[in-house]
Amino acid sequence: MSYSELTQILRENDNIVFFGGAGVSTESNIPDFRSENGLYNAQTKYGVSPETIISHTYFVNNTEKFYSYYKENLIFKDAKPNKAHIALAKLEEMGKLKAIVTQNIDGLHQLAGSKSVYEVHGSVLRNYCTKCGSFYGVDTILESKGIPKCEKCSGLIKPDVVLYEEGLDDEVWSGAYKAVASAQVLIVGGTSLVVYPAAGLVNVFKGKKLVLINKSNTSFDNMADLVIHDSIGKVLSEAVEAL
Repeated sequence: MSYSELTQILRENDNIVFFGGAGVSTESNIPDFRSENGLYNAQTKYGVSPETIISHTYFVNNTEKFYSYYKENLIFKDAKPNKAHIALAKLEEMGKLKAIVTQNIDGLHQLAGSKSVYEVHGSVLRNYCTKCGSFYGVDTILESKGIPKCEKCSGLIKPDVVLYEEGLDDEVWSGAYKAVASAQVLIVGGTSLVVYPAAGLVNVFKGKKLVLINKSNTSFDNMADLVIHDSIGKVLSEAVEAL
């Protein structure tokens, strides 16, 4: 398939924003915890859904079990940026892409070289002591036995990840909102657009072209100027290389 229409849109515009979800990271072998496999693993081992495990309530009441699941299912330290991450970093370098808004928590966009990234659900790479605020990297979590505790004050360490029942970070959300609201082109990729409030960002877009790249249909397909049902890495890398 030729992605000439997407290349044309990229060529003609210099204020592009990309909004991505789990499908961007699955091509780096990071499974979507909402997948059939993810649901099965959570139900069989913990007896509850993934959404329950990574909720604020579960974190507070079952901290050790939370961390057991979290380390096994949400941290992929060896994951590398894929073609999609690399293409987006190139697009930013060209001065065309103004921002990335991501629902992913893996830090792969920054690893690929992207500078302007709004991580609306936080990042597994950042962790904080809930008592004194000390910062910890991902290795502290991975190397901890049981519940990770602060070495300075023995407070509980919490990932800088937005859990279910928690609000989004105001500053990050405001930046993402403004970027989408002022974009000429919004490319939405690797997300089925069902997780709110992030999915609602599409409604904020008032620009010229809305592009949706996802393997399956979304409820926003009929609103888009261009819909491509294919691998996000393949589509973006071919479109950017053709510029």
